[in-house]
Formats: sequence, structure tokens, C-alpha cells
Amino acid sequence: GAMGGSASLIPRDLLDEYQELTFLSKQEILLAYKRFSELLPKEERENAFSARVPKSQILTLPELRANPFQHRICRVFSTSESEDDSMSFEDFLDMLSVFSDSATSDIKSHYAFRIFDFDEDGTLSRRDLEQLVNCLTGQGEESRLNSAEMEQLIENVRPWPGQGHCTAPGTELSAPLPQQILVESDIDKDGTINLSEFQHVVSRSPDFASSFKIVL
Repeated sequence: GAMGGSASLIPRDLLDEYQELTFLSKQEILLAYKRFSELLPKEERENAFSARVPKSQILTLPELRANPFQHRICRVFSTSESEDDSMSFEDFLDMLSVFSDSATSDIKSHYAFRIFDFDEDGTLSRRDLEQLVNCLTGQGEESRLNSAEMEQLIENVRPWPGQGHCTAPGTELSAPLPQQILVESDIDKDGTINLSEFQHVVSRSPDFASSFKIVL
């Protein structure tokens, strides 16, 4: 419409509601709407509220393109019934809310757990942790760790020299190293990490919350 640019695209009552339901400010919500609309074909932008953006488009966002967990992030935040990992505007807002600076570390660790739970069985198993390491060390075959290195990484409690965290290239998202995770976190010693064990470890990692973010 001709009225006052993009701010008029979100009805005030809806904007209030989004602000209440997320950790985002009105400014951030309006920016998110603008960015979301730009991912849609021109003819669908009028109905951005009811449109779904395909995963392939979501992954063109520079903020996600560099993120090693981009596929898991789409999977966890997508409410698509066809499981195609497409996102509605509300899915998109949920994602930005969890990754915003204002989200609590409890919320962040809850979603981090879901993102790292690759097989979605509700616990972090050794296989989940191996996939976690593969994401963080790069997808290329040449940078993949061989099984002996992986074994050492997950079993061995000594962090890499001078680094308690491995930070994925091109992203601020760093994760505690799996070998620390498994040994330190598996409180009931059943060989997997459940959500409360994971949250306990994350609560002792002060930089986790600040590193777990996506800012548009």
C-alpha cells in the first residue's frame, strides 16, 4: 500500500502480539518481515503472512548460509506438515527470537539440544555428537575427522590446545567440544545426554548463550 512503507504491512495488534510472544523488539520484527518478504516471489509478497518460504530460499540468507547447522535449524523451526523444512513468517520469527541476544539461556539451550539431536530421539547419543563434530569441522571429505580422531575427540577429556570450544568458520556459533560434552555431561552414565544434563553443562559455559545467535 501507499501508506508509510513497510511498517503498515504488519497490523498493529499483530505486531503487539509478536512482540509479546518473542524476544524481539518491534524494530526487529519489522526488519524480519521485510527480509522474509524479500525471500518470496514478487507476486506472493502481499500475502507474506500466509506464505511459506522453501528451505532453499531460507538458506540463501547470509546469516544462515555460513551456519554449520543450517539444515537442522530449518528442520527444528519449520512447522511444515509435509516435512519439507519450509518456513512460515511465524517459524522465521521463532527462529530469530531464539537466536536473539534477548532470549534466555534456558531457551537457547533447549533449542540447541533439539538442533544437535540429529536423529530426533530426545537424547544426544554418540552418533549425534559425531555429526555435531562433522558440522563444526566442515562438511568436506578432506576436513572430516577419521574415526580414530573422532574417537579420541569424543573420549578424551582434554580440550584441544588452548580451546575449550570449536567455533565454526564464518559463524559465531561455537559449541562445547563433544569429548567434553559426553564425559562431563552424562550425569547418569547411560551413554547419552538428556536435555537436563545438556542444560546443566551449558549453564556452566558462560559464552554459550552469547555465541548462539543469528542477528539480521
